[in-house]
Amino acid sequence: MSVLVILGVVFSVIIHEFTSLSDTAYQRALQSAVQELNIRETLIWSNFKISPNGWPGDGDVFDNMNIKLGGGYSWDESVNNLGGTLRFGPHSLDLVRTPSQNRAAGRWK
Repeated sequence: MSVLVILGVVFSVIIHEFTSLSDTAYQRALQSAVQELNIRETLIWSNFKISPNGWPGDGDVFDNMNIKLGGGYSWDESVNNLGGTLRFGPHSLDLVRTPSQNRAAGRWK
């Protein structure tokens, strides 16, 4: 009987840790997606800056960005150049985009 009680306690701790680990993995995936968006934003902005025509404006930078992040990620319908809600699995993250300027690329936070 005591062995069953001990096993029950051990399994309940393991299940709790597994659930916490899953939540942490979803959060980290969303954080990685934000980093990816910022890298893409900087790359597009830099390409415009070194082009013969120069920086055309934030609208063109955002229009040339690929905001599709792959399987498992999705955006709400209202994603635009000011931000949106990014989802991965059961978790979501409200992002705000600082528009790009002539002297700096836009940032997702």
